[in-house]
Amino acid sequence: MAVFGLWVLGTVVWHVMAGTVPEPVVMGVVGGAALLANAVSFGLLWAYRSGDANMRSVWLCSRNDVLGNLAVLLAAYGVFGTGAGWPDFVVATIMAVLALQGAYVVVGHALVELRTGRGPL
Repeated sequence: MAVFGLWVLGTVVWHVMAGTVPEPVVMGVVGGAALLANAVSFGLLWAYRSGDANMRSVWLCSRNDVLGNLAVLLAAYGVFGTGAGWPDFVVATIMAVLALQGAYVVVGHALVELRTGRGPL
């Protein structure tokens, strides 16, 4: 998750500097299809959101994916309405922060499990 977050931030900086604008129709179609798939996964994983570090990681990734898909759909509408790339850049930055926050939570949870000896190890 942390590598993904850093990659997204780097991509945002690159696109801002290059002045590129994403295609809003493609964003909408891909975002909608991904939202459907990730919402199903999120529902299936709900019962395991408080499990060990591995299950918590999977649940957080699923949660982040659903939130990211909703944000991508909003960004697609924003890019379509404005003709500018800034809605996509804002959403990408938010997604990067979510990934970095998720990585922080999972690593913290795993360190507690390692120190206490609790967990699947």
